[in-house]
This record gives sequence, structure tokens and C-alpha cells, in this order.
Amino acid sequence: MRVAVTGAGGRLGTALIRELTGSSFVTDLLAWDLPDHDLDDPCSAQRLVSTNRPDVVVHTAAWTDVDGCARDPALAMRRNGLAVGEMAEACVRADAALVIVSTNEVFDGLRTDGQPYRPTDRPNPPNPYGAAKLAGERAARAVYGATGDDFAVAAMRPTDEDQRKFPALAIVRTAWLFGPPGADFPQKILAAAIRARAARQTLSLVADEVGCPTSASDLAGAIVSLIGEWSRPDGRDLVGIHHIVNFGWASRAEWARRVLSEAGVDVDTVEVALDAWPRPSSPPPWGALEPTPLPGGLLRPWQDATSEYMAVIAPGRIPGR
Repeated sequence: MRVAVTGAGGRLGTALIRELTGSSFVTDLLAWDLPDHDLDDPCSAQRLVSTNRPDVVVHTAAWTDVDGCARDPALAMRRNGLAVGEMAEACVRADAALVIVSTNEVFDGLRTDGQPYRPTDRPNPPNPYGAAKLAGERAARAVYGATGDDFAVAAMRPTDEDQRKFPALAIVRTAWLFGPPGADFPQKILAAAIRARAARQTLSLVADEVGCPTSASDLAGAIVSLIGEWSRPDGRDLVGIHHIVNFGWASRAEWARRVLSEAGVDVDTVEVALDAWPRPSSPPPWGALEPTPLPGGLLRPWQDATSEYMAVIAPGRIPGR
């Protein structure tokens, strides 16, 4: 199979290229990024797909600056909504499968029952970033003809024969992605803690925003497993809406304390409310996703993924514990 990855230089794209390299079902791996693939260019997707003829496209390219999206909703819709529809149209013309990556921020996070969101729950985006990502989901579904609730349910029952009636489209929702390259939450909170400790200040941690910290490497491995399963003659795991996150959920404060503990940084902390930092965007206060079945089983707990990552970015542990 020829597999193309958009946003190949980003956090998830980098992890996907690494996971796909050497995979038994990949005969040709295409890494698409700027300037060749430009979300602002309506013709970019069609040009790349028609020229390279991939069997599968994993579309990770997106504008992930959530506050930037809130400041410019029209540009957010261009990059995270319209561009997805254009990629879907190009893939359908080329008879290619498509995997698009979406977000927990398609949900408003206002539920109070303590249950994670399932693929069948009705989206209600709380901000322009989530609204644009949901528009991208809907555009891809419309192009592939994957409408109706049965499509969302398909990923939750991957052994059912009725998956065969759906086109080769997968929507992967995830949350709180971390890993190289760039400054992610663990790196940012670690830097903030070191500054606070040096200034003998207290570090504020948000206690009422909850999500699923997810390793980009783990997510990439899961997506590759889905594609590999789908490539088999009897495989049927690709289609539908997948919630793929590391197991469990945490508040920002809980995640931060895990990061600091693993790094050996001892600093005074205080828990604060999400609205303590006014910002252009409003994230969902409850953003936990219920994982859908995967060929290799559910991803490991977020605590284990965080610990492994901290051993990479803070291998000697930061002095001053």
C-alpha cells in the first residue's frame, strides 16, 4: 500500500512517519507538508493525491492553535474544515481510503455525570477550533456518503459484517497530545515550575479542566494498527469514528503533578479554576473520551505514557527535588 501522511512534520505526523517506516503493509511512504501541502490552498489536496495516487491518506495537518482559531474563526474553518472536505474529495476521486484526525473539543464538556464521551454522543463544540474540526468531520462524511448513526457505531463493533457497507473513512478523535517536536504541556509545565521555584513563587495548576493525556507515539501506533488491519483481506477495523486516547483521564493539575514528580521538581503548587486565566478560547471543562476497540487492545494508561516520556525529556531528573 502507498500511504501518505499530511502534516508530516508535526507532532502526530512525525510519530506516524516513524511508525509506518518499515511496516509490512507499506510499499511506499509519502510525507506531505508545507510547502507542497498547504491548507490555505484549495487545490493542494487534489494536486497531491492525483499525482501520487496513495491507497491511504492519514490527514493530520491542522491549525492546532486553539486560541488563534478563536481570534480568527474564518481561517480556522478554512484550515480545519474546508481543507478536510477538499482532501476527502480528492481521495474519493482516487478511490483512496482516508483517516482524519479530530479532537475531543467537538464536545462542549458540560456533562456532569462523570462519563466519558462516546462516538455516538452528539457533538456541540464550545469554541471555533472545535467547530471547525467538526465541520471537517462532517464534510468528509458527506463526501464519502458515511452519514447516519450507524457509521459512528461501526468503530465500536469492528467484527460486525455490516462494517462492509461503509466506505473506507475513519475519523480519529483524540485529546491532549504530547510528544516531540515542539513545546507540549509536559515541557511547558516543567519550564513554568522551574521558573516558579527559582523565583520562590507558587505554581498555579488548573483543577477543573479534565481530559485524556495521550502520547503521540501511542496514537500513531494505534492508527497504523488500524490501517494494517484494514489492509488484510478480512480486515474491517478502519471505518467509523474512533476515540483513541491513552487509558483514563486526569485534570491538568493531576497531569502536571505527575510530570513534576517524574522530573524530580519540588515546587509549591496551588489548584485554581480554569477561568483564572482568561483566554480567547473556551476549552471543554470535561473532555474525557471513551476509547473504542483497537486491534491490539486499548492503549496503556496515561500515567505510564507520561512516565516514559519524562524519562526521555528529563532523563537525569531535574536537580532541586
